Amino acid sequence: MIFEKNVEIKVRDGAVLRANVFRPEGDAPVPVLMTHGPYGKDAHFEDAFKPQWDELKRLYPGIDTDGSSGHYLRWEVADPERWIPLGYAIVVVDSRGAGESPGKLQVWSPQEVDDYHDCIEWAGTQSWSNGKVGLLGISYYAMNQWQVAATRPIHLAAICPWEGAADFYRDVSHHGGIFGNHFLQIWYPKQILAVQNGNGQSSYIDRDTGKMMTGSPLTPDELAANRVDIIDQFRQHPLIDDWYEARTSRLSQIEVPVLSAGNWGGMGLHLRGNIYGFLGTGSQQKWLQMHGGTHWESFYLPQYVELQKRFFDRFLKAEENGWEEQPPLILEVRHPGEKFVTRYEHEWPLARTEWTAMYLDASSKGLSDSPRPQEAGSSYEAPGAGIEFVSEPFSVETEFTGPLSAALWVKTDAQDMDLFVTIRAYDPQRKEVLFRGATDPAVPIAQGWLRASHRKTIPELSSAGRPHHEHRMIEPVPSNEPFRVEVEIWPTCIVLPVGYRISVRIDAQDFEREGATGPRKGSGPFLHTDSTDRPPERFRGRNTILTGGRFDSHLMLPRIAATSKT
Repeated sequence: MIFEKNVEIKVRDGAVLRANVFRPEGDAPVPVLMTHGPYGKDAHFEDAFKPQWDELKRLYPGIDTDGSSGHYLRWEVADPERWIPLGYAIVVVDSRGAGESPGKLQVWSPQEVDDYHDCIEWAGTQSWSNGKVGLLGISYYAMNQWQVAATRPIHLAAICPWEGAADFYRDVSHHGGIFGNHFLQIWYPKQILAVQNGNGQSSYIDRDTGKMMTGSPLTPDELAANRVDIIDQFRQHPLIDDWYEARTSRLSQIEVPVLSAGNWGGMGLHLRGNIYGFLGTGSQQKWLQMHGGTHWESFYLPQYVELQKRFFDRFLKAEENGWEEQPPLILEVRHPGEKFVTRYEHEWPLARTEWTAMYLDASSKGLSDSPRPQEAGSSYEAPGAGIEFVSEPFSVETEFTGPLSAALWVKTDAQDMDLFVTIRAYDPQRKEVLFRGATDPAVPIAQGWLRASHRKTIPELSSAGRPHHEHRMIEPVPSNEPFRVEVEIWPTCIVLPVGYRISVRIDAQDFEREGATGPRKGSGPFLHTDSTDRPPERFRGRNTILTGGRFDSHLMLPRIAATSKT
């Protein structure tokens, strides 16, 4: 393997970015797999993310012994030692203002997208390149794939966004219109500011050189002046506007082949965008793969590396390997007990979906197939824990796979109302069905959010199980008068055996599992606790869920017919 460190890439405005280039020995040109972003190309996975590294080692002990020494492993980036023998070059670029690349740090900005476009074109014209560039990476390195692919670089040949958002408002900053501040306030200092170019206080050391990996030190004032604070920007833009439009991918402009891989347990960031990115892309050759487990394990496990390899071999090497013979959906269908069964499907939502309404009953706290004739209401204090509605045991094995939503009649004496909706499942002993989530050790079946003043939907973009909210205006909430809302709940997949139940819980704060301890209690780090976004004087009050009679509050569930494909 040839390893070239801090290779300079000049972009259109004259700025210079620095990249690490790994490629096979010899003169034969090879395809390129690229990532471009702010996480620091020289920070070893173990040094930057020790707890996650230890968990990965537990799940895949051979990560740094089975065909790779692990020396070049970086957070959320492909391992060069696994890919170089497969006939690929790996290019990892420090984005402008990060790591060894000087300049103003502006994450997810149009400037970053332009830079990424230019890096792709640079890689496609090198003597060691066959002219075809693919994009492969997790999270940030997936999200900016959607952005740059829409600019159509000539040398871009395929993309594989692995667990990354596509809509910066709905997927990242504002869930249902509620600012998701907590994760950003953890992420920004640890993963962005720690490796800002010029940060002389960074704790990350380049294992190759023994030196700091952030370039020449700058003063604190210079550092602050040399970046744009993304959290402040999110706060300044509580509604979708031109600022968001400039950062959200024009998915329909993407033409290259796509393999989008999402996580069923990725509520908060690593689920919705993979499904709706797949649906929205203009590519005629696109596949969706959905899996479980942690946010990082699947990307590195051998079976998933083989999946990535087959995809890129087909579109970067033109190998006739049968990739296109498989259906466009590769779903790992969830069963209780952390069991996943791979099943291939042809469309999303599945054509055989039986849209099933389950009605809430405030008097019994039940959930049933038919509405109750009597009107009833159940109240809870905001902010705070709310109410859970539980079904009777299922008499037959029941699968729910697809988008889902909650249509609710509500009222409040507060000025506004935040709805946190959680779908749960229970076994016959009333033990909750849980899965290892992307960023939480135990996640429920699905979650959704909505601020009542954001309840306006766009009918032409909405469909069964998927209300599409506008988020461009504030619609005042009537004082203590009934009104109807539709809550988008992020997609799910679960097969429930006979005797199992399903429930919907509605809270006035982030979901926390009863008795849960530690920093993760069911919603991962994706909490909504910003006092400027949720001031007590606006949201404190008594919320009521209304059911029965004219109040047809219900879940809309994607029940899958029993004649499942194999």
